[in-house]
Amino acid sequence: MNQTLENINNMISRLHLEPVNFQELFQDGHSPLESVQIFLGEQVQLKEQKAAIMRMKRAGMPPKKTLEDFDFGFQQSVTKEQMLRLSDFTWLEDAYNVMFLGPPSVGKYHLATALGYLALDKGYAVSFISLDELIKVLKTADITASSRRTAKYLYKSDLIIIDEVGFLPVSQTEANLLFTFVAAMHEKTSFPYTTLFRSKGFTEWSGFLGDEVITTAILDRLVFKCEIFNMTGEGYRLKNRKTIL
Repeated sequence: MNQTLENINNMISRLHLEPVNFQELFQDGHSPLESVQIFLGEQVQLKEQKAAIMRMKRAGMPPKKTLEDFDFGFQQSVTKEQMLRLSDFTWLEDAYNVMFLGPPSVGKYHLATALGYLALDKGYAVSFISLDELIKVLKTADITASSRRTAKYLYKSDLIIIDEVGFLPVSQTEANLLFTFVAAMHEKTSFPYTTLFRSKGFTEWSGFLGDEVITTAILDRLVFKCEIFNMTGEGYRLKNRKTIL
């Protein structure tokens, strides 16, 4: 029996399957076909768990946010019903974009992060990256291995959440790189591609991009299939600021 288990474990290793505890798995008597079904079911579950951990690791997500924790009473530019509809991700399957626009601290970050975690839970490959970091990756993808890996995963992602758009100015060269990235992703049809932007209003894009023609070309591709949420109101952190005394 011990030799049989050793042979089985060796074959599992050579086939790159996940190790299992056979004594726990087959504690009740089963037919040969039932045993195979149980073993394969355990393999599927273990591989799915491993894939979920890897997706989470590669996503680069910030600390977790949820829709349940969002204060829809404070921020009334969006409704809970709208966010729950987005959480079914039919828009992602149809390759629509989503944009949360508005001033700082009105909930854009919270909602974008919450949707990112929900997408991960449903098995989508997600990338969370700030615009500044995205540009750095694009600028160095040809010369550093880490940027090359990040860029490769970005192009494979089902959902790309681009944070802090419009917070820092970019050069002409960087704006051209961003346009090239958006255009390349826009033209891909072999898999669903979606961007979820957290950004200031469109009127400020030409200012931080520094080129009205590039700005128009980028926005033309992003808003063609896009749900836009213009979030207004007083900033949550300012309204609920904490003091020492």
